[in-house]
Amino acid sequence: MTTIQCQCGDVKVELSGDPVAQFYCHCRDCQRVHGAGYIPVSMYRADQVKVVDGDPSLWKLRVTPRATCRACGTRVFAEPPIGMRGVNALLLPDGAFKAQFHVQCSEAHLPIRDDLPHFKGYPASFGGADDTVDW
Repeated sequence: MTTIQCQCGDVKVELSGDPVAQFYCHCRDCQRVHGAGYIPVSMYRADQVKVVDGDPSLWKLRVTPRATCRACGTRVFAEPPIGMRGVNALLLPDGAFKAQFHVQCSEAHLPIRDDLPHFKGYPASFGGADDTVDW
């Protein structure tokens, strides 16, 4: 069991078990919501992510609801419509995030060159086509 929290500590979340996947997301929503070119995501089944303290607000830019601390604005997790919760991996303990791939690279601002797969959309395991970009 791991407990993460927002920057001010008002919202605390327990994570149970191992994540389903860990990746970098380059989608426009994540870029706009986080003010970054891409973000690290640790994806868990929804029942593995439990708010244990605080009352985050849920809001969405377009499609995906996001749990955000009302006090400090930290984006804690997202709720894509697939029975999962995408936890902001920047809140995990040091060394806990081990990226396996990149998603939504067709929306990336700049190429990221590393040894990980770079999917145009999503891998097949997340309902995508497994199409990749060649950077």
